[in-house]
Amino acid sequence: MELRLTDTQYRVIIGNCYDGLPNESCGLLVGPTVDGVPTGVVTEARPAVNADASARTYSVASKDMLRAMRSAEEHSCEIVGVWHSHTHTDPFPSPTDVRTSVDPSWMYVIVSLKHGAPMLRAYNIANDTITELSVAIVRD
Repeated sequence: MELRLTDTQYRVIIGNCYDGLPNESCGLLVGPTVDGVPTGVVTEARPAVNADASARTYSVASKDMLRAMRSAEEHSCEIVGVWHSHTHTDPFPSPTDVRTSVDPSWMYVIVSLKHGAPMLRAYNIANDTITELSVAIVRD
């Protein structure tokens, strides 16, 4: 599978990650599915509050999860993934990220702010197996 983000969605995700410093930031990805499996297309990137307010962990605030679920339903889509930032580490799922992954079909996006430029990577995490996904940034 390939994660497909528009330029605008990419900017929303990266901006959200910088806005949350010094803590990790997070948000939800909404998009179409086929038989419950994401197609890779993202129709909406929804910033969320990191309820943990932590530089080491994140959890999407329940009110933001509910709003994203309602928006997805209104557009005949589903929540297909989540993003969060790593403020001091590379963009690879940590043991905590693997342990707290909630849906094996989701796309998990990690943005590292460790280096000068942000590094965005996407993964599927299923049964403790991490598979990197290709990422395409497409014009709006």
